[in-house]
Amino acid sequence: MCEPPGGAPPGATRLERLLGALSASGHRGLSLLRDALSPPRCAACGEPAPASAPFCAGCLATVEPPGAADGGLPIVGYGAYGGALRQAVQNLKYHDRPELGAPLGALVAEVARGSLQGRVELVVPVPLHPRRLAERGYNQAALLARPVARALGAALGALVLERSRDTAAQARLAGRDRLANVAGAFHARRPERLAGRTVLLVDDVATTGATLSACAAALAATGAVPIGAVVVALAGARREPQVVSLRAPGCR
Repeated sequence: MCEPPGGAPPGATRLERLLGALSASGHRGLSLLRDALSPPRCAACGEPAPASAPFCAGCLATVEPPGAADGGLPIVGYGAYGGALRQAVQNLKYHDRPELGAPLGALVAEVARGSLQGRVELVVPVPLHPRRLAERGYNQAALLARPVARALGAALGALVLERSRDTAAQARLAGRDRLANVAGAFHARRPERLAGRTVLLVDDVATTGATLSACAAALAATGAVPIGAVVVALAGARREPQVVSLRAPGCR
């Protein structure tokens, strides 16, 4: 009598068949088991989604081009802050969904690879103030930055910057007030190790770019070279797509 694929006996349960496949085909079986026990879910609505994408087809249709960010620091986003992308970011930040950092970070890594010219040595996430970090339990920007650093072959500087002042939430402030709110709020740790290194900043959302610009200023004060930032979404930007290149020093 022939046995089912993977060596499981006839009449075996689905889990037993998957365990058999695991022993027979290694990583492929592990993937099947993981998907059976925890099927991929859409980062926005929670419905089943393809394993290769963070959104289901319906939510993906709501993702719009990112437009252009204001401000002097070049900022590139995966999409506009709306629809499924907005919901996914809010799930990550406010609804205790740290597992969304990896798939959303993969989108940011895709943006970084497509816009970057030259080599980045250090990927730095925007830090949270210690009080907010304790409340949330994780820094969403650091979770996003990890796959970006991996994709670029760069070091991850999760502790390079510190937020020494607990600022008001930027989302509640007008444009000019945002600049004043974060001015001087960030400082570099061990600045002697940063001089001359090209740095890419990572955050979840950018509106005016005030927070990212404040981080870039803190890095530049050490002699580091911040070349720009990548984010999941741009909020309040023009909706027309625009190609922005992040150029490392020496690139033309």
